[in-house]
Amino acid sequence: MSFMRLTILASALLTSLVGTAQAQTTLRIGIAEDPDILDPSIGRTYVGRIVFSAFCDKLFDIDEKLNIVPQLALSHETSADGKEMTIKLRPGVKFHDGEPLDAEAAKFSLERHMTLPTSFRKSELASVDHVEVVDPLTIKLVLKTPYSPLIAQLTDRSGMMVSPKAAKEAGDKFGLHPVCAGPYKFVERVQQDRMVFEKFADYWNKDNVHIDRVVFQPIIDSTVRLANLKSGALDLIERVLATDIKDVRADPKLVLSTAPELGYQGLTINIGNDKAKGPLSQSAKVRQALSLSIDREAINQVVFNGEFTPGNQWVSPTHPYYQKAFPIPGRDIAKAKALLKEAGVSLPVTVDYMVPKGTEYEAVAQVVQSMAAEAGFDIKIRAVEFATTFKQSQAGEFQVFQINWSGRIDPDGNSYIFMRSKAPQNDGGYSNPEADKLLEEGRATSNVEERKAIYGKLTKILLDDLPIIYIYHRTLLIAHTKKLEGYRQMPDGLVRVVGLKFK
Repeated sequence: MSFMRLTILASALLTSLVGTAQAQTTLRIGIAEDPDILDPSIGRTYVGRIVFSAFCDKLFDIDEKLNIVPQLALSHETSADGKEMTIKLRPGVKFHDGEPLDAEAAKFSLERHMTLPTSFRKSELASVDHVEVVDPLTIKLVLKTPYSPLIAQLTDRSGMMVSPKAAKEAGDKFGLHPVCAGPYKFVERVQQDRMVFEKFADYWNKDNVHIDRVVFQPIIDSTVRLANLKSGALDLIERVLATDIKDVRADPKLVLSTAPELGYQGLTINIGNDKAKGPLSQSAKVRQALSLSIDREAINQVVFNGEFTPGNQWVSPTHPYYQKAFPIPGRDIAKAKALLKEAGVSLPVTVDYMVPKGTEYEAVAQVVQSMAAEAGFDIKIRAVEFATTFKQSQAGEFQVFQINWSGRIDPDGNSYIFMRSKAPQNDGGYSNPEADKLLEEGRATSNVEERKAIYGKLTKILLDDLPIIYIYHRTLLIAHTKKLEGYRQMPDGLVRVVGLKFK
């Protein structure tokens, strides 16, 4: 009897454990690369922003129509002279370590973004002179000069709040075990394999969090990502190939969500840090020749089945700040050859062309290589693991770096950090005093027509200098199982996990 009773108890316990395991829900998301460091002050990758959205809330967020909406903050008010912004914080918010998110903590996070030696947020908050604590739930940002993109910056990594206690204790190792104030808390990361997060019981909006765990799995091969989604090994994938759109739409078990992206795909030219001092870095005419050798619409048709939007500026042709006076140039091999002759360079012009590993990235590079060869360029494609491309670009170890920028809701976010002299993401070392002046002027006014005029002057300079050759603007393509409900596609391409549930 005793043995039988033990057997029954063991069986009941096993059944209970199985039931518990089945009850726990896990959202498995396939991402196109392994992110860089999971520290909002230091991170600079698009895929990192996707992961951050699950565990690191911001002061503000955006909705589907690019309206700025409250998140960790409830409201903001800017002074008449544009030099002070007062922000009211949401009460009762806790970090994942149980510490309160109050005005002192918000001040700490913003100052960390502004002063950490390795921070990429410095230029985004460069106009902030200091942060004041007004009361336990109110902060005031005092600016050196009016800065119209400030509120937009606070909808992204500059607005992410980190636990002061955890950040002080971890120091430069904070990104290995980040502590924020989002819906999920960090559990573990295995490089190139997975990032695991579990539901945070004290999240301020916990009633809208319906899934227990979120697991991000980096899978570089788009075809493998889609196969995993179809087999049920993944629940959602980002960056579906444009050539797979019909396949996804034809699958009754899948849903495809789309939106025009805010960013661009471009070729960053190493102008100021090119150790080889090649013709591309030394002559604007050579860069113009490379640009003229590229047929942007042909790339769109050949690589993307015509689903994307050709472009030549840091915002797309449909964007309110697009400068229509500078339309997309057609391919002109004769003019490209003439420019190379005027530049007095020896042919072929050899170019080291770094591209992240990935089907579409490499396909674009191969088409550019073929097109440019007709003008007199010998492009040497170097496909490099995604995170490594950023290390090499910061070290100046490239002549051309083909890379996506996911985009920001304010045009300043697509330009300043890449074009301003010595800006943190100006990997090509571009420097033009007149461009610097216009970039600062674009930040100082909130008048749309004034800003358009300023950016019009800036566009002329940048299209002459060509520190970046813009090629196209993607359509965001995210697919998920029909079992997943509540997914909303945002223009920034990030995956919001709050509100998602399984049928």
